[in-house]
Amino acid sequence: MGIGLAIAKQAASEGARISLLARSLDNLKEAKQSIEKAYEEVNVSIFAADVRDYDAVQRAIKEAGPIDVLVVNHAVSAIQELENQELDTVKFIIDVNLMGSFNVIKAALPLMKDRKDKGPACSIALMSSFAGLVGTYGSAAYSATKFGLRGLAEALQQELISDNIHISIIFPPTVDTPGFEQARKNMPEITKMMAGSDMMKAEEIGRITINGIKSGSFSIPCSFAGQMVAIATAGLSPQRSFFMASIEVVFAGFCRFLALLAQFNMYGIIEKWHPQKKQ
Repeated sequence: MGIGLAIAKQAASEGARISLLARSLDNLKEAKQSIEKAYEEVNVSIFAADVRDYDAVQRAIKEAGPIDVLVVNHAVSAIQELENQELDTVKFIIDVNLMGSFNVIKAALPLMKDRKDKGPACSIALMSSFAGLVGTYGSAAYSATKFGLRGLAEALQQELISDNIHISIIFPPTVDTPGFEQARKNMPEITKMMAGSDMMKAEEIGRITINGIKSGSFSIPCSFAGQMVAIATAGLSPQRSFFMASIEVVFAGFCRFLALLAQFNMYGIIEKWHPQKKQ
């Protein structure tokens, strides 16, 4: 199960009306069937569009109707050293992951800002990655897009807070999904070593995401390591929880120290591995 479907199922379990947008109509039909089979009372609408095509996305979102929570979850990756990666591949990753996010959000904003019910806040959630907190070997293009989503999220929160629209950004670690298994086949050996074998389930990410959105959290790390790195790199990110703000202030230095130890270990692995690669 992918993260998008897991989030949709978690939302459906809480009675939400679900609209799904993806490029593949066949995959959308499978997802719709899976959700409606598990939650018979939930209405699921599907819309096929490529996120790189703003006009197609805009048409789909207008047809979908009112939006209370927009989850921008799409992504592609190709884990490879930049030296060996074609620029067309880099451009494709940027166009889908970053420009696609701009397209979806820009198309949805008029509906979200003009909603008749001005009660509870609307939410926009962007799916970043642990690679959006830490640049990792072989993910130059992918990490660039995921870091970019954080900048987008921080700027959008300033632009939209007066419209009662909350922004969240999620930082999942390695997740056991069909997409990751496909990417793993072609990634450099050192990236596999650094990624390790511990993976979270998509269902866990779905639950954490929905709970984080409901609580109004801006930054939503999905693991203990992710939480430590998020504290160490909080910077000027919004923080709506006084408790978490206090944690960040008190433990930022310690978390930075742990991050430096982890970084030292990563560079040690790289230094040991490169001579073997040359052989």
